[in-house]
Amino acid sequence: MKKGPGIARLSGLVMLLLIGGGFAAIGASPVDAQARIRAYGRTGRMSRPSREGLPTAQNGVVDRGFTFCRLLYQSVTREQRGQGWSTDYPNSDHNFTVRFEELTTVQPSEWADGEPGYAVVRAGQRELYECPFLFMSDAGTVGLSQEEVESLRDYLLKGGLIWADDFWGERAWRRFAGEMARVLPEYSMVDIGPDHMIMHALYQVPDIPQVPSIQFWRQTQFTTSEMGAESATPHLRGIFDEAGNPLVLATHNTDIGDGWEREGEDIDFFYTFSPRSYALGINVLLFVMSH
Repeated sequence: MKKGPGIARLSGLVMLLLIGGGFAAIGASPVDAQARIRAYGRTGRMSRPSREGLPTAQNGVVDRGFTFCRLLYQSVTREQRGQGWSTDYPNSDHNFTVRFEELTTVQPSEWADGEPGYAVVRAGQRELYECPFLFMSDAGTVGLSQEEVESLRDYLLKGGLIWADDFWGERAWRRFAGEMARVLPEYSMVDIGPDHMIMHALYQVPDIPQVPSIQFWRQTQFTTSEMGAESATPHLRGIFDEAGNPLVLATHNTDIGDGWEREGEDIDFFYTFSPRSYALGINVLLFVMSH
């Protein structure tokens, strides 16, 4: 039998229960995140290696901890400013993993060259089942083969989770939601409101921040809705099983990953978007690892 991601989640939960530092108090606010994230630019933009597969003993890793897994998928449409699965990669994954270690007691994996444990996996790889979650960027362009549908369904029903981010407008939503309906036809996508545990798993996040790409933000003189009125309202939506465990989460009409990726490029962008992006991201992972 293939090993599901539940073991990785359990070990992650044990570590998260030991959270200290700036995240020690349940109910902390995004302002507290801003107070803790003071090393502006320390993990700024630079060339980083791509990573396919997970850190393993074969490449020098002795103790593998938390690994940020990104799903490599085929795009069948194109969205403005999007680059398919690699949108915001690898710096968003690197920066989040670094901040996750700094702001909690979670210990991430490391590659042999010392880079933190972020990785890229395909739906058909055996490493899929070692991932506590799969991050999808530019998710409104995805097109899955039947084999990928079956593999992702197996992964999700064994305890995995997909978090989709950075897709804007109705066309992108219909494409992503349609592909998830192929994977999990018996479940419905629902809106997640401000009272849901995700929104206060650790930080009090009153609403979903609308984070634009930094290029759009600069070009439009600090506008956040990338498709005007059509994408004016950011959403957090999800698919849950009968026990309330999350199978799919989607941050739509926002680009949470850019709040991580671009933290070292512009101090105004950093203070406007990065603390809230990290607060929501850590809330999501805390919730995922405990369910």
